Amino acid sequence: MQQRKLYVGNLPFSISEADIEQTFSACGDIEHVKLITDRDTGRSRGFAFVTFATQEGVDDALAKHGEEVQGRKIVVSVAREREGFRGRRPLRQ
Repeated sequence: MQQRKLYVGNLPFSISEADIEQTFSACGDIEHVKLITDRDTGRSRGFAFVTFATQEGVDDALAKHGEEVQGRKIVVSVAREREGFRGRRPLRQ
């Protein structure tokens, strides 16, 4: 099975999901964009996950590794499952 979900890192904190979708839309059909934000402030944490409809879209997007987006060189790689992750952290008391 091919992995169609990509990790995109070193994003500017001011970026939005729409900006990410626009950046990668030329690569192929995007199924989902998930910008990871700080739960307390709502500000971007500087990384996101982009899921493509086809493997060709993934291949084209991987070629964007090192390109500059809003003044920062982005990191693009195939997303990996977190090792040892058992679900959500407990809420702070």
